[in-house]
Amino acid sequence: NRSVIRALAAIKAVQAVNAAPLMANANLTLGLWIQDSCSDVGTALRATEEFTREETSNSRNSKRKQPIMALIGAANSEISVAVARQLTLKKIPQISYASTAAILSDKSRFPAFFRTIPNDQHQTGAMVHLLSLFNWSWVGMVITDGDYGRSALDSFLSQTAENRICVAFKSILPESIVHQNIHDEIRQVAMTIYNNPKVKVIVSFAKPTMMKYLFAELRRQASAAGDSVDAVRRVWIASDSWSSMHLDEAEEIGHVIGFHFKTGNTESFSRFLSRVEAASGEREDADSSPELKRFYGMLRREEGSALVVELHRDAVFSVEMAVRAIAHAAVKLCQEQDCKTPGAVQPWQLLKALWTEVFELEGKRYIFDKTGDINLGYDVCMWRVRGGGNIHETVAEYHPHNRSFTSNNLGNIVSRCSNSCEPGQFKKTAEGQHTCCYECINCTENYYSNHTDMDQCLSCDTDSEWAPGGSTACIPKQELFFCWSNGFAIVLLVFSALGIVLALLTSALFLHWRQTPVVRAAGGPLSQVILYSLTVSFISAMLFVGRPNSLQCKARQVLFGISFTVCVSCILVKSLQILLAFQFNPALQDVLRKLYKPYVIVTACVAVQVATCISWLVLKSPFNHVINQSTTLLQDCHEGSYIAFGVMLGYIALLAFVCFVCAFKCRKLPQQYNEARFITFSMLLYLMSWLLFIPIYVTTSGVYLPAVEMVVILISNYGILSCHFFPKCYVILFKKDKNTRSAFRKTLYEYTSKSTLSISSCENGAGSNSSGVDNNNVEIKRGATPECTVNCTGLNQDSRQRRCLRRSTSI
Repeated sequence: NRSVIRALAAIKAVQAVNAAPLMANANLTLGLWIQDSCSDVGTALRATEEFTREETSNSRNSKRKQPIMALIGAANSEISVAVARQLTLKKIPQISYASTAAILSDKSRFPAFFRTIPNDQHQTGAMVHLLSLFNWSWVGMVITDGDYGRSALDSFLSQTAENRICVAFKSILPESIVHQNIHDEIRQVAMTIYNNPKVKVIVSFAKPTMMKYLFAELRRQASAAGDSVDAVRRVWIASDSWSSMHLDEAEEIGHVIGFHFKTGNTESFSRFLSRVEAASGEREDADSSPELKRFYGMLRREEGSALVVELHRDAVFSVEMAVRAIAHAAVKLCQEQDCKTPGAVQPWQLLKALWTEVFELEGKRYIFDKTGDINLGYDVCMWRVRGGGNIHETVAEYHPHNRSFTSNNLGNIVSRCSNSCEPGQFKKTAEGQHTCCYECINCTENYYSNHTDMDQCLSCDTDSEWAPGGSTACIPKQELFFCWSNGFAIVLLVFSALGIVLALLTSALFLHWRQTPVVRAAGGPLSQVILYSLTVSFISAMLFVGRPNSLQCKARQVLFGISFTVCVSCILVKSLQILLAFQFNPALQDVLRKLYKPYVIVTACVAVQVATCISWLVLKSPFNHVINQSTTLLQDCHEGSYIAFGVMLGYIALLAFVCFVCAFKCRKLPQQYNEARFITFSMLLYLMSWLLFIPIYVTTSGVYLPAVEMVVILISNYGILSCHFFPKCYVILFKKDKNTRSAFRKTLYEYTSKSTLSISSCENGAGSNSSGVDNNNVEIKRGATPECTVNCTGLNQDSRQRRCLRRSTSI
């Protein structure tokens, strides 16, 4: 068995060291005293006491005058802990080849303990890495009661918690086969495993004997329940304590992944066994002692030597390292002081040398680390079934700097409490449950998860991103504005450009025919001012298209407000001109005529609007801002002060209303001179469109809000252009015979005649001409109007003539 192999390895290593030049040059020889602990702490402590006794006799009654200088062993951590406490009292160094309990690395408690293997923290770390690699997050654990099992359990639990691996159950097997309730406890552990079918992976830090009993009990329970052996098949992660054992019917328990300590070349040990075997048939052999033959005989009774060496290669290598470490430390110590005199060298001196001495084995150099360990990593082996038994095949190596596992037939094994949550979901764990048992919930809006099994969804940057429910990534928010490529924007831009062209062409036409009656009747120079202001207004409408910027937001409202105020102010002057000429009573006409200054009126009206706009820009000017919507970013212009915006539009509306009232009173004048009907219609169209604009603007939001104001501006502009200028352009271009002085006089004469008949009818209805004036002698001067004729009736001839001449001149 494994203990016999270690004893033979120790004998072979001592013989090899004593034969090496290293010891010969130092004139030193190592002795070896082997005691069997029988896997019992009490037996081991009694043997240790015998090792350290000052004077004792051996079986041959010979005296040993000094205690041992170092001890190699033990295999079990429980025994090593007990022995280490005893040896620490005398500072005798102890080197273990198999005790892996992490507690032994605590040098404040075990300063004289060394080992040629890594402790269980490294082994449990390797196991956790293996579990993470195969995504096995729901595992069970079986340990043997004692320092070894509980230390491994603590280390394993701390590392699984850091790697999001859950331990479904923790079962403890008895430490000894002589335990009074051993069968009940093994049965309970097997039942726990059997009742957790989702746990497909079990980590075990137990003794080989206990694992054999456990596997047998699992098969028995499956058979009793009428299930096949598949019901108890698992992936077993075996610690170094039982990973090398031989098991019949190994296929029935599932897959076994074992961790072995790193091994070296065992060919020399195999040759050593061959020599022992060859000498065992001879009665006398110089190289073979009775004890050596007895050990070899025990080995052959159990297994063939070749198979034994293959199964326990790590045990051989670890023992050889312990012997070499002691040999090198002893040589160094004896090079510095006298070792021949009995009692000259104390164990604590050898202990000190072990901490600093570098020793060699198979051409490689080794030294104990600060915890007294040598961490060479692990060989990871899988059990393969051969002839009903198992062999161990190395599939990977594990070292802190080389963590690679490969296995083709383990990737389809799933050991999870819950299925993986897909990207776009997160794990929701119920209170009181393992973190590995959860339900998958879709991420809410504006949250996402881009990996499987995320504990929580990540938040999108809502200033620039969004995500629908169940998203795996954030989506950049689309920037929206009334862009140039928008179909509706293109239509409005075409109308704006057409308006600019028509306004400029009309201006050119009026400039060319500026001396004709039609152009002079349209206002002369004021018509040019109206046309240029309309051009600016059309340009301001274009500023409502495109990505808003600060300058654009300020310019578009101000340009429209001032330009359209200029336009309406000029129309107001024309309305007042007509009203002064025909509607005011004679007493007020002279005074109002003196106050009537067209360009002063236009300048004053525009100045008020300019002052309003300047105050707006200075105090609280419009600016571009981003409206953060759920899935989009709306680029918009904020008006800054909606009060100032309303005052600007209200002022224009006030001027338009005054124009409307004045023009409405003068709506019955001759066609060639009557601007009133066109002013009335255009101002009415403006007022109606802007009255409709207010509720639409207040209730509308989104990308088409600038289009609403743009449409109203175009309606207003085209209303003035169509009512004031297009009819006159038609006369200028296609009715040239009506654009003459004679045509205007003829139309005026016809209108005057109709008005005269109307007056005569009124006088006949009165019964007599009390004034004594002959109606047939009423004289209409050149350029007089029908209103002039009506108003002159019944007046004395002189005053009538003067009043009509004044109105004629006004017209």
